[in-house]
Amino acid sequence: MAAAQGRLSDGTGGMDEAKDTDAELGIGGTALPLPFRTAVDALRGALLRPQIEVETTPAPKRLAPYAYALEAAVVDGDQDLADGRLVLLHDPAGHDAWRGTFRLVTLVRAELEPEMAADPLLPEVCWSWLTGALAARGLTYGEPSGTVTRASSHYFGGLSERPAASQIEIRASWTPREGQDGVPDTATHLVSWCDLLAQVAGLPPAAPGDTSVVTLPQRRGPQAR
Repeated sequence: MAAAQGRLSDGTGGMDEAKDTDAELGIGGTALPLPFRTAVDALRGALLRPQIEVETTPAPKRLAPYAYALEAAVVDGDQDLADGRLVLLHDPAGHDAWRGTFRLVTLVRAELEPEMAADPLLPEVCWSWLTGALAARGLTYGEPSGTVTRASSHYFGGLSERPAASQIEIRASWTPREGQDGVPDTATHLVSWCDLLAQVAGLPPAAPGDTSVVTLPQRRGPQAR
């Protein structure tokens, strides 16, 4: 399935912009392995739906020898509907827990109506949003793991006029299947992750007839940025 049309994932309108610095890639000046550089370039060139704003962010330095990180938000005017972070990890020597040389790690957050946050099936539904988004793009992967957390805030005293707020948080990681060149299809994984982010934000599917992901019936209003 082709990626939705929109801005490039590096926030530009084309590929003539400067490439990432070594600091952004979390490798401290070490020469980049070709598979990792290719995977990062694919991330930077992915076409994303226009409601999602993506920018690079400092990558973690202790999870793998090489890492690249993106932050994204689903934006409606000057308000955020959901936000998240996606990290690409690479260990050329392989990793026993990953069963591969690449790993994708994510965090996705959004506000929910308190009534929906109390639904006992919500964690399973949220996990299905992730697996459904990957399946909808025809992606194969291994060793998925993660958590779905819901939290509620109630305000008292001087803050008692604020309405109760509930948040859903999805933390997950998976090993993308590598191609014959040893490089996973990171661009499609990013598009799939943006599908998940849009789903959590309550946006309709990017493609007509895409019903592989469970719809979100109730959304809290947009949150101020």
